[in-house]
Amino acid sequence: MRYIALFILAFIFWLLITMNISVANIIVGAVAALVTALIFGKHFIKDVIPFLQPQRYFWLIIYLIIFIWECIRANFDVAYRVLHPAMPIKPGIVKVKMSLKKNIAKTILANSITMTPGTISVDIIDDYIYVHWIYVSSEDPEKYSQKISGRFEKFIKKIFE
Repeated sequence: MRYIALFILAFIFWLLITMNISVANIIVGAVAALVTALIFGKHFIKDVIPFLQPQRYFWLIIYLIIFIWECIRANFDVAYRVLHPAMPIKPGIVKVKMSLKKNIAKTILANSITMTPGTISVDIIDDYIYVHWIYVSSEDPEKYSQKISGRFEKFIKKIFE
């Protein structure tokens, strides 16, 4: 089943990056997706049934919108800190509690945090993620956990768990 899921995802990805639905492109995309599935299928996710549920794609679209918005906000925040004469930064590493259980969900959260300007995921240990933050605005773990991963985590949970 995971070979089929990988074939479908690879083929859809091919169509999205080429943006061409000619017969020749569809044949080449199908062959490329088939070769990809045959070579990398054994390394693909073992439980693919959740990825075939349409409601997860709805939550993925919502997540992408929120992620883009958070990146834009973080870009302005970092630009403000860089351009401000006093350069108001208060860097530190914070320990953020996660409620995610699957490794792929934890990895997506860590990558989302890293891709947001002003934060870098340093390590994941058990149910905690260590994040270097350009401005630690609170000493309360509940507040900074909500600020760093709160919006991402609830959607990632709906998509991957």
